[in-house]
Amino acid sequence: MNFKIIDQNNAVTLVGGGAVGRNDLAAALALGPTCVAADSGADVALDAGVDPHAVIGDMDSISPAGRARIPAARVHTIAEQDSTDFDKALRSISAPLIIAVGFCGRRVDHQLAALHTLVMHPDVPCLMVGEEDVIFLCPRDFELATEPGARVSLFPMGAVTGRSQGLEWPIEGLDFAPDGRSGTSNWATGPVRLQMDAPAMLCLVPRRFMAEVAQRLMQLPEHARWPARVGQHTDPQGS
Repeated sequence: MNFKIIDQNNAVTLVGGGAVGRNDLAAALALGPTCVAADSGADVALDAGVDPHAVIGDMDSISPAGRARIPAARVHTIAEQDSTDFDKALRSISAPLIIAVGFCGRRVDHQLAALHTLVMHPDVPCLMVGEEDVIFLCPRDFELATEPGARVSLFPMGAVTGRSQGLEWPIEGLDFAPDGRSGTSNWATGPVRLQMDAPAMLCLVPRRFMAEVAQRLMQLPEHARWPARVGQHTDPQGS
């Protein structure tokens, strides 16, 4: 079992070193008041006047000034280079939900790696916040009280099928894959229900649904959740 650096009963805000809009961090902290930084995300948090509860990563991008402002006991170095700092943080946090800011925008390779990480940790409820959208891995069964005309985009990160209610273009009977069919720019006809057969479909909805999505992800019943993938990294205590 992975050692958990952070173990919380409430949602956690995870800050990365990517693009962070003026209201991103405040909106995330309103839902997840414990702030954790992934490496250089500590600089982003400190610049916003937020003192991270912990910093997790390989510590190759945090600034010397930022490192000096954080007590050594809060700095958790995971030195391996086989995973990203986002991955290291997700597997080191136990919480009902992780709200990730600073993982979209700027470098496209970093954003792609973050989306890959969402799929690699299907058992970790995580909501990634972008400038216009929030992004999450579709659970087995997910409902959202959207209004007619709201955009609901589905993008497969692997082969996946599913069913839907409340979409203009239903997905039942369709085979989705990164090199095949995607489901972007669909829209809701009312409340939406999505059921997936594999942990491989990303859902993107407008940012105004951030609080609603966060609440739904935190309240998922056990049957609607995905199990952990076999063979993930394990981190020794004290890493």
